[in-house]
Amino acid sequence: MSEQYPHLIFHNFTSQLGKRVVNILKHLFPVPKDDSRRVVTFSVEDDFISFRHHVYKKVNNEIILTEVGPRFEMKLYCIKLGTVESLEAAETEWIFCPYMNTSRKRVFLTAPNE
Repeated sequence: MSEQYPHLIFHNFTSQLGKRVVNILKHLFPVPKDDSRRVVTFSVEDDFISFRHHVYKKVNNEIILTEVGPRFEMKLYCIKLGTVESLEAAETEWIFCPYMNTSRKRVFLTAPNE
């Protein structure tokens, strides 16, 4: 696997919580160099975050995208403030509660009317 740091693409994170998740995810990766050919995509669909890893090359002014994996889906469960060492004492910023009223039907990561 390439040692290059990936460029990041975030799609459909339009709510305030979605923007907060983008901020958290983008700080997990170092800043890529301009000549990096790796791309990591985080895309939201029905509150599931899809992760995709690609490399690209340019041939005759055309970009060819190749998925190299891994790929997986994530569901946001909670956001805690603090570090991993202090999780017991960390304050919970947001938590998914599917059994409270209608929160199971709500969409959290994208803004309404989109």
